[in-house]
Amino acid sequence: MTDLTTSTPGDEDRAAAPGRADHGSGPGDRADRAGHENRTGHENRDRRAAGERSPGNREWSLDELAEAYAYPTGLPAEGPGSAWLRANMVSTLDGAAQHDGRSQPISCAADMRIFGTLRALADVVIAGAETVRQEGYRPARAREAFAARRAAAGQGPAPAVAVVSGSLDLDFSLPLFTEPLVPTLVVTGSGAPADRIAAAREAGAEVVIAGEGARVDPARAVRELADRGLRRQLTEGGPRLLGQFVAAGVLDELCLTLSPMLTAGDAQRIAGGPGVAVPERFTLASLLEEDGFLFGRYRR
Repeated sequence: MTDLTTSTPGDEDRAAAPGRADHGSGPGDRADRAGHENRTGHENRDRRAAGERSPGNREWSLDELAEAYAYPTGLPAEGPGSAWLRANMVSTLDGAAQHDGRSQPISCAADMRIFGTLRALADVVIAGAETVRQEGYRPARAREAFAARRAAAGQGPAPAVAVVSGSLDLDFSLPLFTEPLVPTLVVTGSGAPADRIAAAREAGAEVVIAGEGARVDPARAVRELADRGLRRQLTEGGPRLLGQFVAAGVLDELCLTLSPMLTAGDAQRIAGGPGVAVPERFTLASLLEEDGFLFGRYRR
């Protein structure tokens, strides 16, 4: 994995420095560079074919990933700004967030390592009901590699999973609800069917009311979870839920994997639903690369 935000000039795998002028170069210089780049490209392809990594492109340890993706420190203990909501999504080059309804076909091993790291750093993983059904969500597990880090941060052994659903049309017999290490939460509105609320509680889930009627208010959901001590928040979508967080202005960070694949078709983008009146610009915090996949981290 190569860090494109901190690479040093002169390194073969560096990203070009933005805005750098190419003074004093003529056609011969460009041809020399093109020949060098062509040779480098062939060498890198040969390495990949042989199962080798190019210079500087090693696999990062879980500790290094945890440091790179650490939540910000110094958040207020309560009130506005006490929670940090980040999203983790994957997209193809042509904007598809899924293939055949799932994200796994457009992912890769490095993406899954980052996915696991982000979960291991979070207090709570927030997902929409449709994503839970399509992706076959199971309880988050405790990971020995992150045990000391979580203990030092005052966190339990694994993050809770919070399922957002206005109707509570969920199968409460699934392991996500019956076998979690940390009780699963269901986030719904005050108008959710009483029998479904009772079924959720009977299965051992904690019901969080975060809206009027059947609708869940995204900003209130963030606050309600933070009030329960779940301040390091991670949402994995799906696109409709992420779109609601974006529209409500409560998303603080987006961890986006750009997959070097094309799918065409009519797959959803990473965020759906009504658009915002004025696009909000985020700042690039870091950019990693491995095997053509780009792993960007953008902050408000």
